[in-house]
Amino acid sequence: MPESIEGVAGVAELAFSANDLAQVRFAVSPMWEVAPSFRLLTSSTAHPVHRPWIAQVRPRVLAAGLNRGWLAELIGSCGYVPDFLTPAPAGPAPTPAAERDAISATPADRVRQDLDHLARHQGHLGPRLSTLHADPSARLAKVTQEIETYWELALAPYWARIRAVLDADILHRARTAAEHGTGHLFDDLHTSVSWDDNTLRLVRRKRNIPRQSAGAGLLLIPSVFTGPGLRTQVRPPDPPQLAYPARGIGTLWETRPTAGACALAPVLGRSRSLLLTELETPASTTELAHRTGLSPAGVSQYLTALRNAGLVSAHRSGRSVLYARTTAAETLLQAASR
Repeated sequence: MPESIEGVAGVAELAFSANDLAQVRFAVSPMWEVAPSFRLLTSSTAHPVHRPWIAQVRPRVLAAGLNRGWLAELIGSCGYVPDFLTPAPAGPAPTPAAERDAISATPADRVRQDLDHLARHQGHLGPRLSTLHADPSARLAKVTQEIETYWELALAPYWARIRAVLDADILHRARTAAEHGTGHLFDDLHTSVSWDDNTLRLVRRKRNIPRQSAGAGLLLIPSVFTGPGLRTQVRPPDPPQLAYPARGIGTLWETRPTAGACALAPVLGRSRSLLLTELETPASTTELAHRTGLSPAGVSQYLTALRNAGLVSAHRSGRSVLYARTTAAETLLQAASR
């Protein structure tokens, strides 16, 4: 079950056979970002890295009432998060919709087992979770609907930027494995992780991980919101999951160079290039019109063209739509600035 190992006494060991090593893989998981990011938004503690994101997103989340909904009862300020919220990724990069479908397909007895465990941690279940416990099949749809709303408000507009950090982390570790062997994947994964004699050791973890009661292999999931500790999940027959802080998180919200916008103006047009520059942070049509002096109708027309070209993505935020630069736009701006 997911559990932060930071500050927990003990050492857990997970043994590896040759077959287990052959089944070590990485995955980017949207749902593994949902719980820790939601917890961060509802915390009163300032975060040194994610402060810009929190300042932009928290008002949207509060306006949508998500601080009083299903996620607020499922994800407390600390401790256990129900396993069914983080299904094992079926591939290297499942879509948010695919992972929500996996949550919806969770067997009723497993949902109840997770909620019972949550009740032991929290002391009780809130009113919504009591109805979920009584009828998981009927209520899971409401949970996934709220997760979708949260995703569109808080994570989707930033996903291209987040995904770039996660992909870079995996590329670095894949190169390490190729050059030095699979065992070296764990050399700098986290200070609480070590590898020796075909065994992965996790310090400050309460429960051991006997291989016979875990699935084969290991699923490594980089995350920008998990931290400073690790989170683990053991739910056979799925492989054990280990979510760890990705490399490069410190640069996640840094302002990106936009010198390339001037070079792109003769190609895309001045107004479209200007809008790409302004989309350093996601914004609505009204906000962009206010910032640039362009008419709302003109902004809408230019954004449609940019979206059709794959340079801008749109995400529903209440009654408005937030627009964000895509990975293709970031690459184009970077190339033009050289």
